Amino acid sequence: MPVHRSGTTGRRRLAAAGTLLAVLSLLLTLPGTATADPWPERGSAHMGMGVVAHDGQGGPPRDTRAVQTEGVDVSSHQGNVNWSALWTSGVKWAYVKATEGTYYKNTYFAQQYNGSYNIGMIRGAYHFATPNTTTGTAQADYFVDNGGGWSRDGKTLPGVLDIEWNPYGAACYGKSQAGMVTWIRDFLNRYKARTGRDAVIYTATNWWTQCTGNYAGFGAANPLWIARYNTTPGTLPAGWPYYTMWQYTSSGPIVGDHNKFNGAYDRVQALANG
Repeated sequence: MPVHRSGTTGRRRLAAAGTLLAVLSLLLTLPGTATADPWPERGSAHMGMGVVAHDGQGGPPRDTRAVQTEGVDVSSHQGNVNWSALWTSGVKWAYVKATEGTYYKNTYFAQQYNGSYNIGMIRGAYHFATPNTTTGTAQADYFVDNGGGWSRDGKTLPGVLDIEWNPYGAACYGKSQAGMVTWIRDFLNRYKARTGRDAVIYTATNWWTQCTGNYAGFGAANPLWIARYNTTPGTLPAGWPYYTMWQYTSSGPIVGDHNKFNGAYDRVQALANG
C-alpha cells in the first residue's frame, strides 16, 4: 500500500519558507542592506537645495548694467572654503550657514565665518528653518546662541532666516499658511529682540506663495533674498517691491552658490551697519 507523505512535504515547505523569511529579515537589518531613507540626513540642508527641483534652472543673469556686488553662501556642504580665491575672483560678501532647527551646528562654521572676514569680506550667518521641529522663538534663540548674532563692526551682516522647501518631507512642513506666517513672525520678532536687527528673509516666490499664501506683511522691515536660478529674479513675493540679494545659481565658480547684492559695495556696508 503506498505511503502518503503530503503532510510531511507541506511541513518541510513551510519550514523552508520560514527560513527564507528569516534570512531576508536578517539581511534587511544589516548595515548597508536596509531600504534607503528617501530623505537626506538631518543637518545636511543648505540654502537653495530645493530650487532646481521645484523651480527649474535657466540661463545666467542678463547684463542690465545695474551696479551689483557679487557674493556667495556656504555651508558644511562646501567644507573648508578657499576664501583667497573667491576674493580674487571679485566676491566681496558671504553668508555662512550657522544652524538648522535646534539640533544642528555647522561643523565648518569657524573656518567659513572667520575665513571670509579675515580675507576682507563682509559676512553674515544664516539659519535653515525647520518649522515642524520646534517653535520660531526657540530656533531664533538657537541661531543667535550659535553664530547668528550681530555686531556693529561694519563687517557683519544681519542674520538670515532661510525658509524654503522642506528637504525632509512635506514642502510646507505640515503647517497651514496662517500657521507658517505665525512661525516666521515669531522667529523674526525673537531675532530682533535678541540682536536689535531685522533679519533678512531668504525664500523663493513659489514656496512663499504655496506655504504662506503670498503673505505681504514682512516686506516693510525684512530685506528680501530671493532664490531663482534664471536670467532674472522673476516675480517677487508680495510685499517686496525690490530684492536686496538674489541667489542666481548653485553652479558658480569655486563654490556653487553665487549671489548678487542689489547695489554697489557701499550698500552692502550700509546693510552691515544697520
